This record gives sequence, structure tokens and C-alpha cells, in this order.
Amino acid sequence: MAFEYAVALTGSIATGKSTVADILSSDGFHFIDADRVAHQILDEQYQDIAEIFGAHLIVDGQVDRKALGKIVFSNDIKRKELESLLHPLIYDEIERQALLRDRLKTPYMVDIPLFFEGGRYPIEKSLVVYTTASKQLERLMQRDGHGEEEALHRISLQLDIDKKRKKATYVIDNTSDLKQLQNECKRVKKQILGDFK
Repeated sequence: MAFEYAVALTGSIATGKSTVADILSSDGFHFIDADRVAHQILDEQYQDIAEIFGAHLIVDGQVDRKALGKIVFSNDIKRKELESLLHPLIYDEIERQALLRDRLKTPYMVDIPLFFEGGRYPIEKSLVVYTTASKQLERLMQRDGHGEEEALHRISLQLDIDKKRKKATYVIDNTSDLKQLQNECKRVKKQILGDFK
């Protein structure tokens, strides 16, 4: 059965999920990265993308993700169209990788930004990287150069971070500095390894 030893790593945009993934992977956890899989599948499906969204989005045989993002973030119908094309293919690839990891009988992470929103993956345990809404907004504006209105819009497309925190099996608090975040990762690593004994 796929995902038996999986923990879904999630959070919300600009909560520090990538940093947590870096810390935990350097600490020995294997990761299946849903975003990386999605990028690979997106490029494999470039002909369908060109047909649905326009050939101008294909540059040197690859999808211009930034331009596609502008279209789907501002149009729910287009976003759903893209999701219905990609999500089944992404799921199949993640499931394939998970089955290989499960054979090792050790916990691993599946990094799924929209784990709770999508509800697609039958993973029992989840780890949420948490920060306050105000810190999230500040980090997103700083990181991506969005104005406040655009940043708030992108945040609003995801489930509220406090709701995610309540649903999580494990929570990493990322409201302070890097040292505190590293300590949080150590604490949660110990918990996870204990739970999968």
C-alpha cells in the first residue's frame, strides 16, 4: 500500500516550508517533492498546455510557468482546467515513488503545498510549518516582490494557516529565527521517528 510510511509536509505560501524541507532532508529524511514532480509533468504536457492556454506559453519546449501562473491565479476556470489535466498525472508519479519508499519501512516526507486543500492523498500523518498571518504576508511581499493586495490574494487561495495547524499531526513553529526553527525540526524529527517504531 502506498504512503504507509509517509508524512505530508505542508504549510501555506511563505511560511518556511522549503527551509524546513532543507533542514529535515539534511538530517536524513527522504523527500518526494510534489512541486518538482508537477514541474516535470507540466513540461511533459507542454503540447496540451499550448493547446489549452496558447502557444505563446511555450519557450524552447518548456512551459513559461510564470506566465501560466498569471493566467491561472486570476481565473478560477483556467486554474481548474489546468488542475484536471495535471493532477491525475502528478498523483500517479508521486504514488509510484511512494511505493518504492514504503519498501524501506522508514518514514519519509511528501512535500505537498496544498495537501489539505486538495484532499487527494491518503496520507494519515501531516506536518504543518506554521507562522502568523502577519509574518506570512510580510515574508511573501519580501520574497516575491508582490504588493500587499496581490500577496493577500495569493494567500487567500489557500486554506487559512490556523486551520491547517489544527488539522496537523505535527506542527513546526516558524515565528522566530533560524536557530529556533532548527530546534523545532529536531523536536519533530524525534517525534516522527518515535511514532513509526
